[in-house]
Amino acid sequence: MEWPTYLDEYEKLITRMTTPRVMIDNAGCATATRVMIDSGRKHRILLDAVQILTDLNLSIEKAYISSDGLWFMDVFHVTDLNGNKLNDESVLSYIEQSLETVHCRRSRSFNGLTALELTGTDRVGLLSEVFAVLSDLNCNVVEAKVWTHNGRIASLIYLKDDHSGSPIEDSQKLETIEAMLRNVLKGDNDIRSASTVVSMAVTHTERRLHQMMFADRDYERKPIIKTSDDSPVVSVQNYLERDYSVVNIQSKDRTRLLFDVICTLTDMEYVVFHATVDTTGDRASLEFFMRHMDGTPISSEAEKQRVVLCLQAAIERRASQGVRLELCASDRKGLLADVTRTFRENGLNVTRAEISTAVETAQNVFYVTDALGNIPDSKIIESVRQRIGLSNLKVKELPFIYHQKGEKEETTMGTGGAVLLSIGSLVRRNLYNLGLIRSYS
Repeated sequence: MEWPTYLDEYEKLITRMTTPRVMIDNAGCATATRVMIDSGRKHRILLDAVQILTDLNLSIEKAYISSDGLWFMDVFHVTDLNGNKLNDESVLSYIEQSLETVHCRRSRSFNGLTALELTGTDRVGLLSEVFAVLSDLNCNVVEAKVWTHNGRIASLIYLKDDHSGSPIEDSQKLETIEAMLRNVLKGDNDIRSASTVVSMAVTHTERRLHQMMFADRDYERKPIIKTSDDSPVVSVQNYLERDYSVVNIQSKDRTRLLFDVICTLTDMEYVVFHATVDTTGDRASLEFFMRHMDGTPISSEAEKQRVVLCLQAAIERRASQGVRLELCASDRKGLLADVTRTFRENGLNVTRAEISTAVETAQNVFYVTDALGNIPDSKIIESVRQRIGLSNLKVKELPFIYHQKGEKEETTMGTGGAVLLSIGSLVRRNLYNLGLIRSYS
């Protein structure tokens, strides 16, 4: 690494100490590429590292996170979504460079766009009304993400003026947009005030959605429509001998699972010192040894229960309920309003949406259910496709992550057994799993 001439020796030392060392190994594991990060800034880099890997649509099959004294090491076993190792040198180089410069990275700023944050009560047709208002106000939706959970909705929408193509900066127009959308989000009987604000868009979009739903306390609400029968199981107990709280999660595996969990723990101001993530088939097991930022473990049963509810909510928010519909069509004024109105008129509820525009082409994904949260009747789906265009709106299977069975490993201990481990034993176990020592004993 070449250093700028203006840096003195002390600054160079500090930079070396705070710059992560990244090693990528394609030979040590038969089924996955190992990404190893050695950093003196471990507690600040974990979320960024997971974010970089998941933004590349990589599947994290295993992870070992360890910090003890001055030793910090995070190891991720990653594959593409087809379960293959990473062999593209440009991708490997990008991962290495991104992780090594994570301390100076910035979230995508969406320059040239106006960002709106929306939260409110979810209902069938809500998204149709939101996009209709924006279309009537000559707002072009360039990108958007919409999540729903436990009867609440959160969305980040990136706009520009439909006529000028510039960001919307007129304060009077922004106030009008906010007021009209707030009325739409409130509905007739919203016991909570809906929120519509112009955002600075400085936070990673999906992390911001987690923060918005967390602030909206969606984790305290009961679902009003049918949800998955395969809910995550979360337990929390204290390992008082070492002043850790231990969180154990058993869940169905999916992409971005680790990102969602780490986001939530970070925003709840917990620091992860040790963790193990393991996937087998379509199941995932995650275990975290953590403390508050002041170094203390969880102090009460009420706090433990809050952690359980918040982690369950974080995992469920992204759960793909319903049928996945992909829209690919030439972008035009009112397209989103027309498409979502067709959904509403056929009784379809949008549970999640990802809106994007590239080279004047709309590339949108919608997950839809009926009004009760069930899979919609196939005849209704076909009727909707006929109206929107069979070639424009296609039914896609839910993403499937293929996890090849890894090398035979030692039988892992349950939470109770892990709590009894000393930190020295935990580190040795992680070193064994990393392939850095020959024997666990």
